[in-house]
Amino acid sequence: MKRLLALLAIFATVLGTTAASGPRPAAAADCRAGHTSTACPGPAEGPAADTPVGVNGRLHVCGVNLCNRYDRPVQLRGMSTHGIQWFDGCYDAASLDALAREWKSDLLRIAMYVQEGGYETDPARFTDRVNALVDMAEARGMYALIDFHTLTPGDPNHNLDRAKTFFASVAARNAGKENVIYEITNEPNGVSWPAVKSYAEQVVPVVRAADPDSVVIVGTRGWSSLGVSDGSDEQEIVDNPVDTTNLMYAFHFYAASHTDAYRSTLSRAAARLPLFVTEFGTVSADGGGAMDAASTTAWLDLLDGLKISYANWTYSDAPESSAALRPGTCAGGDYSSSGVLTESGALLQNRISTPDAFPTG
Repeated sequence: MKRLLALLAIFATVLGTTAASGPRPAAAADCRAGHTSTACPGPAEGPAADTPVGVNGRLHVCGVNLCNRYDRPVQLRGMSTHGIQWFDGCYDAASLDALAREWKSDLLRIAMYVQEGGYETDPARFTDRVNALVDMAEARGMYALIDFHTLTPGDPNHNLDRAKTFFASVAARNAGKENVIYEITNEPNGVSWPAVKSYAEQVVPVVRAADPDSVVIVGTRGWSSLGVSDGSDEQEIVDNPVDTTNLMYAFHFYAASHTDAYRSTLSRAAARLPLFVTEFGTVSADGGGAMDAASTTAWLDLLDGLKISYANWTYSDAPESSAALRPGTCAGGDYSSSGVLTESGALLQNRISTPDAFPTG
């Protein structure tokens, strides 16, 4: 179900904005922009009391729901970055200010690709950048969903050692924070559920060793479709779940490609499994084509009714119709005006910016 990126177009965009968007070693200017590393400490104070993190605190799983400090079910609504190896320049202080203030986003999903020029090329640099974005989200009262973005190859066990190294590091570093959620594998594909489960059974303990009370999300087979895109369904997980607490299962959809059959599966599964839509698009599964407003609205209404949290793909100016920002926005630095939004971005901002009404009693 993954976007088959128009890589030549993306590379053209990236090459045209290298100075603005390429990941850089931390320096004084980076610290001012919100980067953190050993040279750039995180924020000294926690999130404001009236922000999503300030209201809800550390989250946990209760039954099939994501729940807040008051043991009440909550729904987080937010946006996913694009691959930070390509669009890092889209995620500076101004960008995240707009996401928190104009969008009133509850969370930022940090999509750290492992392959395709990502983590495997420079683990220390990508780990530092993820930690920086966690801090920037925390300072604005947003939850940070750390996405170990595995896609090709589809078997997450290919990256098992990398995952253990990465999650040992970020969990130890961020264990004291209330805003961090861990997504340990993005879209398993071409692999069985038992293989995905085996991966989870080895990576979840690594997270728990450093951050024992955190929420962890594991991808499901068939590009995180609960197996639907492979001709299966949620029953294989119901019959053979990962045996741990505070665990949720990822579900992904692209509204123009995945309609009633997928919605029926989600509705049925939500009564038996804790679900989190860590990624979805308003367009076709390849990230392109026209936005399907009717299907997107049907999906969002369903997620709202079930209190299932979600992150939209993507808060970026990528040259694909799934992007929320018009091409060139990140180079221009204006994220607050309505003129920078694509059709998809306008629809999502309108949905996300409505009041959360988080329960506190």
